Amino acid sequence: MSCLRPWTFVVLAVSLLVPTPAATAAEDPVVPALERAASPLRTAEPGGDVGDLRPVGRAVGDAVVVGMGEAAHGSHEFLAVKDRVFRYLVESRGFRTFALETAWSTGVRLDDYVVHGKGDPERIMREDFQYTYVLNNTAENLALVRWMRAYNRRHPQDPVRFMGDDWGYTGPELYDRVTAYVGRVRPDLAPRFEELYRGLRPTVPSGEYQKAYLARPLAERQDMASRTGRALDLLESLAPRGAVAPREFAEVSRHATVIDQTATGYGFDFADPRQVAEAMRWRDEVMADNVVWWREHTGHRILLAGHNNHIGYEPEDPKVLPRTQGAFLRDRLGSRYASVGLTFGQGSFRATDPEEVHMLTHTVGPPRTGSNEHTLDRVRYDRYVLDLRTAPGAARSWLAVARPTRSVGTAYPEERNWFDLALGRCFDVLIHQDRVRDVDLLS
Repeated sequence: MSCLRPWTFVVLAVSLLVPTPAATAAEDPVVPALERAASPLRTAEPGGDVGDLRPVGRAVGDAVVVGMGEAAHGSHEFLAVKDRVFRYLVESRGFRTFALETAWSTGVRLDDYVVHGKGDPERIMREDFQYTYVLNNTAENLALVRWMRAYNRRHPQDPVRFMGDDWGYTGPELYDRVTAYVGRVRPDLAPRFEELYRGLRPTVPSGEYQKAYLARPLAERQDMASRTGRALDLLESLAPRGAVAPREFAEVSRHATVIDQTATGYGFDFADPRQVAEAMRWRDEVMADNVVWWREHTGHRILLAGHNNHIGYEPEDPKVLPRTQGAFLRDRLGSRYASVGLTFGQGSFRATDPEEVHMLTHTVGPPRTGSNEHTLDRVRYDRYVLDLRTAPGAARSWLAVARPTRSVGTAYPEERNWFDLALGRCFDVLIHQDRVRDVDLLS
């Protein structure tokens, strides 16, 4: 499901479902219908001719936020094709922001690099992509970030931007920006903010910080959330009027909002299954809210990269995640949000062992009979895009039925890695690839 681990309440990988053998004869007629609607993609790799991506552009249409998912976090082709599609959307469709399912503060650091050239992206990724976000620390993501910086050197007046939409880790940069602003506009309140943020500003590596935060007693975590809420309220009372820079305040206010999101997220009782489900729902709503804020603040068209279970409209397991980020974005944006699911037939991916101690490469064979991927693999193209909204009637009927669908998170194996999903209800567009390989993790 998600890129996050137990504290972000995610149920990840291995199936206990029994294969449903009903597929062969019944699904034969749908394959020609899918082939008529499918447009082959030349490659997953960025660079070269982009003519084969025009069907993606048509499917995106006027959407201002496009969510692109992945059935497994740790496979190269999913990251590569998102990079390729983003470059195309930037150069042909006016997109200007790449949003990643990662911490907001990491996005701030990487945005400073892609826009202003500040910092070393490899170091930023090494420092911030730990523990819950370790599978973001890849050569594929580094290549995208460096392409964004090169693009901005050529287009300094119209730069692309990088954002993180999640709250699982809030780095010291956000605390520094909030307290520096308060110290400048209301120095008398600076000691009050220091007290409210006491014990929250990270002083250790991000992975260690996240684990230590989780180990705190629930009452202590809830007290920290209460303090960040009071700090946010106090900051909002300083909203400038008249000629004082409103843009700067809006950004500082968002940083304080994300600080409060982090503390609130850690303040749920993860020993209570009902609280876990509520925390999952709340997380996806918060991620959607951050994306919408960025859209309203910048006016940018955004490619949002995350797991299928977050960018789609229906969750894999409603008991664990009652409502997805994609559903919240559709509520807020209507048809200006489009969801693109990414699926695969077989291959390799990176994921930890179930105890989340060792990062391993896992390989899976052909999809089970009766699964969505089993039929998608029978389309004659190795890699293709399919607009589910305009597919022929026979294909749409098939897409409307829930079938086992593969989904892998950061740990493998786990309870399940197959979930009953109707692709046509989850996504607007699908990109299917027959084979994938594991990502290139940076050291």
